[in-house]
Amino acid sequence: MTASQTFTARRLAAAALSAAALVGAAALPAVADGAGPRGPQVEISKVQYDAPGHGSRSNRSLNEEWVQITNSGRGSVNLDNWTLSNRQGRVYTFHHLRLDGRSTVRVHTGFGRDTYRDVYQDRRNFVWDDREDTATLRNDHRRVVDTLSWDARHHGDDGRGHGDDRGHGSDRSHGDDRGHGDEHGRGPGHGHR
Repeated sequence: MTASQTFTARRLAAAALSAAALVGAAALPAVADGAGPRGPQVEISKVQYDAPGHGSRSNRSLNEEWVQITNSGRGSVNLDNWTLSNRQGRVYTFHHLRLDGRSTVRVHTGFGRDTYRDVYQDRRNFVWDDREDTATLRNDHRRVVDTLSWDARHHGDDGRGHGDDRGHGSDRSHGDDRGHGDEHGRGPGHGHR
C-alpha cells in the first residue's frame, strides 16, 4: 500500500467513524426541555376544603375554599386545557396559564380576576366536600397527574389543612363537564351549611 492509499484509507475510516457517531447521536432519545429529574413536577400541594368562618355562600367565603397546584421543577408547564375535578365530577378547566418552575397557583371556587398566582372557577356554590372528597388533576391528554383525597371523619382532620391520601397515575374519568359555573348546589353529603 502506498502512502497515498494509506492516507485515503485513513480519511475513509475517519469519515465512516464520524458518520457512525452522527447516526448514533441521532438514535438517542431526545430529552425535552424541562424533562428528566429536574423537569416539571406538577402536583396538588394543598387543599383548603373547609372555608374558615360560618360557611356562607358569599364570594369571599367561596374564595377561601381553594386547591393549590405547585410546579416543583425548574421548567415551566403550560396548564392550558388541564383540568381539576372533584369526586362528583365537577370540573374546572385551566385556560391560558403557564406555571413557572418552582411556583404555585391557587384555584379558588368563587369569582375573581385570574392572575398567575390565583385563578377562579367562577362558581356560586362550594365544590369540595368538607367530610370526604378527592381532588384530581389531569393534563391536556386527560391523564391523571396527581390526586389528593381526604376523609376528616377517619383521620381526625379539623377541616382546615390539606388532604392526607395521595395518589398518582390512576386514569379514572369523572365525566366531561368542562364548564365553569355550577348553579345546582352541592347536593347531599356536602359539609357546608
